[in-house]
Amino acid sequence: MMSRRLLLGTGLAAAALPAWASSGPGEFPARPIRYLCPYPPGATNDNVSRLMSRALAARLGVPVLVENRAGAGGTVGTRQVADARPDGHMLLNASAGNLTIAPHLSAVGYDPLRDLAPIASAGESYSLVAVHPSVPAHTLPELIAFARRQPGILNYSSAGIGSAGHLRGALLAEEGRFEAVHVPFPGSAPAANSVAAGDCHLIIDPIAAPHVQAGRLRALAVIGPDRWDAFPEVPTAAELGIGQDWPGSGWFGLFAPASTPASVIERLNRDFNDSLGEPEVDAALRRFGLRPEAIAPHELGRRVAADHAAIGEALRRLRIA
Repeated sequence: MMSRRLLLGTGLAAAALPAWASSGPGEFPARPIRYLCPYPPGATNDNVSRLMSRALAARLGVPVLVENRAGAGGTVGTRQVADARPDGHMLLNASAGNLTIAPHLSAVGYDPLRDLAPIASAGESYSLVAVHPSVPAHTLPELIAFARRQPGILNYSSAGIGSAGHLRGALLAEEGRFEAVHVPFPGSAPAANSVAAGDCHLIIDPIAAPHVQAGRLRALAVIGPDRWDAFPEVPTAAELGIGQDWPGSGWFGLFAPASTPASVIERLNRDFNDSLGEPEVDAALRRFGLRPEAIAPHELGRRVAADHAAIGEALRRLRIA
């Protein structure tokens, strides 16, 4: 017969376990969740990952652990999630680059429309067209005029081949009818640092924001649906007649492996969208350059499919793909 002391000890041990540790078969979540960021620490994707993982952990009642799996323009981490068990315990914080651009440029090992299940969107992102102060341009038209006068001298940094900054730099050069050299980096943070140091001239990325605020870079225009609240004096490129027909948009979204149960997708979508309504989450996302947007999984799926098709056509026209 089991002693009263042993029974008591067993009961206390069980009481000390977290709630998820006693989840039954098939229950979600049943263990800590791995939240993969396919870019290095310090990137905008990383900032969004850490914010939303904390918000989800509070609602799901389990640890949600960010893992940086950077490499090959975000495709290394994306492939890991695409190949994972479809039970909701490994998630991907994706951005437009690794789902709608990179798959057109090389054999990435996954089909973004077939191998991943959309869950929710953190929002559409703004980007700044920003230059080092040594560049003799205070407006976007002045930058284009300078680049035309000095063919091939201008370069632009990005978070890597196949990133949104890579595509937008190429589109700007095409529309402005000038030559520019692309300088890819392993993430947006080192790309922005290179421009702040004067090693590169130009960047188009939300992570340029703190450098502009600190005076290390000069903002010429905003890429986004409207003016960025943090930079109300900076016009959008569209206001200047530039970029109105550029394909795709900047966004960040949460994805799971394909075939993840619908009930798990629905739970994650609800908790993610509810988190977007928290004032501190909303404020942080806006600091990162996002306009929070709660949408359904099928809406995010439609956006990915439309951007994937339009961007593929643009890449072929630009002879990047």
